[in-house]
Amino acid sequence: MEAWVHLAVAILLPAFFGALVAVIFPARWRNAPWVTAVITSGLAFAASVAGLVYTASRGEVRYYLGGWEPPMGIELVMDPLSAFFCAVVTGMAFFVFIHGKTVVPRETPGKEAAFYSTALLLVGGLLGIVLTGDLFNLYVFLEISSLAGYALVAIGDRRAPFSAFRYLILGTIGASFYLLGVAFIAMETGSFNMGDVARVVPALGDSAPATVGLILIVFGIGLKMALFPMHGWLSDAYTYATSTSTAIIAPIGTKVAAYVLLRGCFYMFDPDFVREGIPLTTIIGYLGAVGIIWGSVLAIAQSDLKRMLAFSSVSQVGYIALGVGLASPLGMIGAVLHTLNHAVMKACLFLVNTNILSRFGHTDIRRFDRTFRIRMPWTMAAFTLAAISMIGLPPTAGFFSKWYLVLGSWENANYVFLGVILVSSLLNVVYFFRVLEKIYLRTDGEPYDEKNEREDAAVEREESPASMLFPTVFLAASLLVLGLANAFIVTYFIRPMIPSGL
Repeated sequence: MEAWVHLAVAILLPAFFGALVAVIFPARWRNAPWVTAVITSGLAFAASVAGLVYTASRGEVRYYLGGWEPPMGIELVMDPLSAFFCAVVTGMAFFVFIHGKTVVPRETPGKEAAFYSTALLLVGGLLGIVLTGDLFNLYVFLEISSLAGYALVAIGDRRAPFSAFRYLILGTIGASFYLLGVAFIAMETGSFNMGDVARVVPALGDSAPATVGLILIVFGIGLKMALFPMHGWLSDAYTYATSTSTAIIAPIGTKVAAYVLLRGCFYMFDPDFVREGIPLTTIIGYLGAVGIIWGSVLAIAQSDLKRMLAFSSVSQVGYIALGVGLASPLGMIGAVLHTLNHAVMKACLFLVNTNILSRFGHTDIRRFDRTFRIRMPWTMAAFTLAAISMIGLPPTAGFFSKWYLVLGSWENANYVFLGVILVSSLLNVVYFFRVLEKIYLRTDGEPYDEKNEREDAAVEREESPASMLFPTVFLAASLLVLGLANAFIVTYFIRPMIPSGL
């Protein structure tokens, strides 16, 4: 048992250590920062998986920093929920870093060390948010990850600095609301420790300061999560950042904010209170439902693949919020499972976008044609599988998280949520199938004949290099594995994290 106590530190330290090491290599060792990022994220991923398996079978692990026990000291807590999110964060970072070997030097020449150091700071900050058991310490890690995220967005094209500035302003507002909420809760409970808060809050009854504090935290984190209508920063930030920056921020940044939402609503406070005392989860659910439709409609209107995927992220965040809004075991299963599925789907899709941009120099959907599937067959196959999963067709992973949300909506007799899920899946069909049509079908109205066959045969294959292709295809194949293994994941990893009273 003693060795397992250190797992939380074993997850957290590699990212910060890697961020320090990545910038000390001489400039002539160009691949050293990349190797550092891959190794340290891989070690953190391995520790996260070990922690996930351990907590699912034996319960939580607590680590007291400096040997000081709370409430005087700060603790790291690894329970089934935090271990699950750690595995998602480190896993996505590991595969995106592998993919960045040839992409980062091309997009940020001469700045590879700074890029990987900043990206590892982002990962470390996100892991700190997930692992800390202290509300104020969470704010510290929130600022670390946010500052790193702003920097990663700012190094994109000429429009990126403005997008990063808007992201910074709105992110600072969100962090300020979170900190103000923490102050209200600490003033009422006398502690920053989440466990202490969870024990004290029920005895306070309908405490106005604690309630206001929770509302402020939800508002601040909702902005970080890009929950509708607080999503305005997301589309430009994702679109104008460099390809690797977007590929690492999009799958995990908003998911960690969702973790804070789950932790605050269902672990620190009584689920009955946030469900009925103040209808906070209901509000979150309906905002998520509107965001699902809004993001899907805006995605349809885009002609650039990367921007289409950015608006799609607004929609997908809505599914997680909808699961939180159901405030039921099935709703939480759907929300948590969708954080995993969407992280893999969106990472895969943004890597595909990078592969296309690297090969053709653009991601304009209007210029796509059937030669793409000949030139880049594996990349296009990965896109197809990820697109089908985003739509929610079985047996891909995306179907099952939506299925649990459908079951939760039916169980709660919430037919609005049920209708939103079904309509949004049809909207997903519209904007993904128009891309698939360009890639796989002739759009000039002419029949396919021997001449066309000869023309297709003359097209040279120009697939991405192995360092880019492997993580892309692996993530796409994982969507099938996650789909087929969904019952195992739910039974052994997600059900143990459902809090009592939900």
